[in-house]
Amino acid sequence: MGMLCAVSFTRHGRLYYFDPDGFAPRVGDKVLIPTDDGSEVAECVWSAQWADVDVAGFPSLAGMATAQDIARDDALRRHKARARVAAKRLIREHQLPMKVVAVDAVLDAADAPTRSIVFFSAQHRVDFRALVRDLGATLKTRVELRQLSARDEARVQGGIGSCGRDLCCATFLKGFEPVSIRMAKDQDLPLNPMRISGACGRLMCCLKYEHPLYADFLETAPAIGEQVDTPDGTGRVVGRNVPSDTLTVRLDDGGRRCACSKADVCGSRAAYTGSVAAQGPAGGGLP
Repeated sequence: MGMLCAVSFTRHGRLYYFDPDGFAPRVGDKVLIPTDDGSEVAECVWSAQWADVDVAGFPSLAGMATAQDIARDDALRRHKARARVAAKRLIREHQLPMKVVAVDAVLDAADAPTRSIVFFSAQHRVDFRALVRDLGATLKTRVELRQLSARDEARVQGGIGSCGRDLCCATFLKGFEPVSIRMAKDQDLPLNPMRISGACGRLMCCLKYEHPLYADFLETAPAIGEQVDTPDGTGRVVGRNVPSDTLTVRLDDGGRRCACSKADVCGSRAAYTGSVAAQGPAGGGLP
């Protein structure tokens, strides 16, 4: 039990949670966030309030941003914009098959840039040694180029997913978990790359959200075409609905279809298969 506030470095960007540590930031206030390269300015998007979690593991705010801190942050943003324009121009001049995704920078005590990091994406490995040399001479600072994967590119750039919401990777996901085509098959989704791929061109991360529910359902529910007993009589499974946890059964008596809960069907299914097994091959077996 403790107090937490949420901040973001960019408007509508990922939220980071901090212990206010005695400060009382309100929505829209500028606060200082401790980083490896010193304190950076962020905007409070969720004012400090009590949370029913252990806040011992959350970092603390470095303080409220002053006018000098805000001016320093503005200088940093101007340098990032200038570095981005220069990087794009030099990439065109060197005719390199790469795209600038984001730019980061570090300022010294005199608000002069000491290091610029350019994040880029490319289909293959790129020889950018000449680009680094020319970019360093243009920006008059040390330059680093780092290549991002397709998923990291989508996370940094952000965007809107097929669900109409902001990309999960750009808002709350902290890491990328493995996603396989088997997850799409288990959920009876169309194996069309345009339907199950995200903005990054890879399988959508949200395929993993409901997969444990589908996996549990497939392990415990009768398969399509299996003969089962229902409260309305004996029939064959012709459909399954995982969200509602029900099965569609076509009854042997008249061919009428009924929707039954998985719990009702599975209980009688065990008894039905047990009685068939006790009869042996002479009993006719499952049709």
